Amino acid sequence: MDEFTEDIISTEIAGTLDGLMVQRIKRTPDNIAYRSFDADSKSWRDTRWSEVGEQIARWQAALAAEDLLPGERVAVHLRNSKEWVFFDQAALACGLVIVPLYTDDRPDNIAYIMSDSAVKVLLVQDAAVWKRLGPALAGQEDLQRVLILDGSRSGTTAVLQDKRVRLVSDWLPASAAPLHMRDGDPHALASIVYTSGTTGRPKGVMLTHHNMLSIAHSALTMIDVYQEDLFLSFLPLSHTLERTAGYYLPVMSGSAVAYARSIMQLAEDLQHIRPTVMIAVPRIFERVFSRIQGQMDQQSGFKRTLFNLTTEIGWHRFEYQQKRASWRPRLLLWPLLKRLVASKVTAKLGGRLRLSVSGGAALSKPVAQIFIGLGVPILQGYGLTETSPVISVNVPEDNEPGSVGIPLNGVQARIGEDEELLVKTPGMMRGYWNNHAATAEIIDSDGWLHTGDQARIDKGHIYITGRIKDILVMSNGEKVPPMDMELAISLVQAIEQVLVIGEGESFLAAIAVLAQEEWQQLAERFKLDVDAADSLQSEKLQAFLLKEIRGRLKDFPGYAKVRRVILSLDPWTVDNGLLTPTLKVKRARVLKKFADEIKTLYESGPVRR
Repeated sequence: MDEFTEDIISTEIAGTLDGLMVQRIKRTPDNIAYRSFDADSKSWRDTRWSEVGEQIARWQAALAAEDLLPGERVAVHLRNSKEWVFFDQAALACGLVIVPLYTDDRPDNIAYIMSDSAVKVLLVQDAAVWKRLGPALAGQEDLQRVLILDGSRSGTTAVLQDKRVRLVSDWLPASAAPLHMRDGDPHALASIVYTSGTTGRPKGVMLTHHNMLSIAHSALTMIDVYQEDLFLSFLPLSHTLERTAGYYLPVMSGSAVAYARSIMQLAEDLQHIRPTVMIAVPRIFERVFSRIQGQMDQQSGFKRTLFNLTTEIGWHRFEYQQKRASWRPRLLLWPLLKRLVASKVTAKLGGRLRLSVSGGAALSKPVAQIFIGLGVPILQGYGLTETSPVISVNVPEDNEPGSVGIPLNGVQARIGEDEELLVKTPGMMRGYWNNHAATAEIIDSDGWLHTGDQARIDKGHIYITGRIKDILVMSNGEKVPPMDMELAISLVQAIEQVLVIGEGESFLAAIAVLAQEEWQQLAERFKLDVDAADSLQSEKLQAFLLKEIRGRLKDFPGYAKVRRVILSLDPWTVDNGLLTPTLKVKRARVLKKFADEIKTLYESGPVRR
């Protein structure tokens, strides 16, 4: 990018989230706002800010005709798209409250959310989605309108027999009066975002316009984002990280956003879009890391040595730039190594990436070191839905990948009892919808929000050390936070998902789901029947995986060693109830599912007989 220009809209000028959009359209009407793939023409198309304004006005007029009262709730169940933005902005401009829904969430969970928040209008992708959700929503009298975005799919005619259901193309007016700034209250409720809790029913987090605006603006005071930047959006917009940092923040900065077609097509989209900024979760980097590992295993000794040298020198170069290491002559090799090795990896990410923020879960330091060593600029951050969501983030000039960064400007952080991280932030939720007891549990009388995460603060950086509820207390009294161990074990190429267990026991074990492709190779290697359940009990297979796990845990304390492993081929998914919609493992559910195997394992002791 030859020239960078800033055009940040302040929270004061924006006032509300819909006011932010009106201000952006006024400032840069001819700039590109969104880039989307058009399936009919099989090409990418750009939408300018002025066109965005025209579309939002039509959606706003149509919503106004539904005779909803300010503060009433409407829900969106769409893939990331400009239509998600149109509906969101139109609803906000009408004083309505958005309830975002995960497209891969279970119908019964969605039914609970919609009932709890008394949703009046629901926007879904197509007739097939409504057919899947409809039975679970039967009897919900609050729901008065269902909107189908894509009417080209089969089955549309049948669902239109329901008088509540309309196609968006029929529902929208041909035109509408131009958007204008309204006198909205910045502290009015803007959204109820349901947390995908690992235990119990999801809770509705109440976020105001000011909550999300303040966090987006605070992030922009710490990390430079320009009008010329192009974001690639692939995390679901129902995830508050993507919504605040990948949607409202680009409106605030005037940057364009391109919507990826799917995770399966992400690699191809990266090549075509060539983004400069990307909001991601650790799993994306971990998958690429595993792929790189697999490719390196197939290479010659010379190529593996060259790759390792590149990442080692690249990491030293990064540490030198961060003023944490001294200059060494071998840094002179970097331009050559960059051309021979590193640039080939960064090219797969489009070749223009200047910022990649990783959040939503912890990113293991080995993965961060590999990518940063190759020149991929990863900034790890941390937050909660309850804090809109960002609490802290690393910044380019002070990037400590082992940490989750420094608190955003305006955010206070301290360590409380049990080493729990406590925060005060302008992004702090108003509370949980219809749940005063849960609100009182997380926000104390002094206004501190209890994150539930154990942490330490060193030189301004926050380091998450564990989750209070997940701490394993072994029979010898040792307290083991399993999160870091699970992160390390997940880097074993054959392991797709893992849970460390050992509460009240004398040794630690792990439940591991094998990656399908790797299982095929391991079965061939150890001459096992790939379809036989007892193949997973093979002593050779178990010994091999325990050795791999030990290698990943070599730097952990002596008591933090996995002595046994329970293997499975069935992935933990949202559909089978073992993952939340944000892909967090429901520990209690997994433990219940494997209760018999766990009992047998601990009865037989730490060594296989």
